[in-house]
Amino acid sequence: MGQPIRIHPENPKLFLFRGQPVVLLTPTEHYGAVMNRPFRYERYLDDAQAKRINFTRLFLLFRELQNPVNPHSTCKPDSPDYVAPFKRVPPTSALDGQFKYDLDQWNPEFFARLHGFVALAEQSGVIVEVVLFSNTYATEIWNLNPLNAANNLNDLETIPWYEYTTARHPKLSERQRGYVRRIVRELNAYDNVVFEICNEPGGNLDTEGAPTSDEVDAWLDAMIALVREEESSLPNRHLIFGQEAFAYRLPGQENRLDVFQFADKAFRAMDYDAVTVHPLSNMRYAGRHYHLGRFMQAELHLEAFRDYTLELYFNETKPVVHDEDNCASQFKDVLGWTIHRKRAWTAAFGGAHYDYIDFSINNYAETGTDESNRAIRSWFKHLSEYMHSLDLVRGRPLRRAVIECPASCVESAFGIPGGQYAVYLADARERFAENYGNPVQGDLVIRLEPGQYSVDCLNPTTGGWSPSIVVIGSEKTRLTLPRFDHDLVARFRRK
Repeated sequence: MGQPIRIHPENPKLFLFRGQPVVLLTPTEHYGAVMNRPFRYERYLDDAQAKRINFTRLFLLFRELQNPVNPHSTCKPDSPDYVAPFKRVPPTSALDGQFKYDLDQWNPEFFARLHGFVALAEQSGVIVEVVLFSNTYATEIWNLNPLNAANNLNDLETIPWYEYTTARHPKLSERQRGYVRRIVRELNAYDNVVFEICNEPGGNLDTEGAPTSDEVDAWLDAMIALVREEESSLPNRHLIFGQEAFAYRLPGQENRLDVFQFADKAFRAMDYDAVTVHPLSNMRYAGRHYHLGRFMQAELHLEAFRDYTLELYFNETKPVVHDEDNCASQFKDVLGWTIHRKRAWTAAFGGAHYDYIDFSINNYAETGTDESNRAIRSWFKHLSEYMHSLDLVRGRPLRRAVIECPASCVESAFGIPGGQYAVYLADARERFAENYGNPVQGDLVIRLEPGQYSVDCLNPTTGGWSPSIVVIGSEKTRLTLPRFDHDLVARFRRK
């Protein structure tokens, strides 16, 4: 094995994997490929490789319940199908009706599936974000966790769900640390692994005695240090992804039904190599508020999404991963897929990385549906192929290149001034707008260095290119765009 994926030495917003610059892009299954026994991960990874989908997330311990908004998925296995790191032993029952866990006995089936998945992903060129822990959100989800005292034989403390991501309980903390050390050792040999400490950590719950976000961050810091310490005596070092704890409530805003997600500390005060952000309606950065759309409500909010992405790109040094963008993921149709296509292209042109949950992938449907294969999964192939055809190391988001574009569009530009420019134009009208989905037409005015440029246009849904024409570069080069539906890429290459 070569060196594990790392930050690109010439462009710190990119990753370097097997000698090539990489943008992480995926509509991924819902993270249960190992823990959900019926899931045939071989089919999923073969399809990912064929679609040039180069990234996936993997939960190892957490499982959850479906609800009317959050669809059935691989992260919600039936109890007999859940494969945990620990063995179940008779005769007493856990809260899910199956045998309790013995935390002193590791589960061979789990580790066989873990190595099988990661090894095949390595062979397929798919990078795996291994998620060690997750917020447990509520009592009914905490009741599914092997580390809940009611589910094991090992005399752990009985605690409320919101204290799981703290260091308050010595017995629980010891088991968490032992689990992390084992996973880190098991996966050290692979070059396609990054670790995420915790999915969606949160604090400041409006409950007496609940931990603050700062207390949860202290637990995150300790877990980051533990991974680094464990790898210090092993052959390889892997990147650590993550975010700071969000706040369920802020002083003076206790009645808001929202969470407050910050990013400043994750970038500047925590030892992450890359920062993951879960785009939501109440993002806070550098004292500003960004509304990126409500959870699973199919709100595009593309201008805010672009501006937030660019602020992080230009003001921070670490890579930004839009991790689990669920703005429209419950809509398993062209409506939801189109919203995520637009946000994925906007993220990539903003110098970020992007994934969202493709709920069309499930047990016995590991490559999605026929419709999702023709749509979102093929659309991501076009995006990945295009991005990885660029000079990513020298390319940058170009904030001031576009002077004018059609009124309904949000523009994102990427390229190398004086060389190659690309402009992604996306119709930003929301789905309830009277004229939503109407074709777009108009002119693009772009600032180009003097010279001749070959110009052609890419259709992000088909991957097809228009015939090229020649334009002369100037401070206000005008291009009449072909009529298009939803989005278009205009590429300018200096002759």
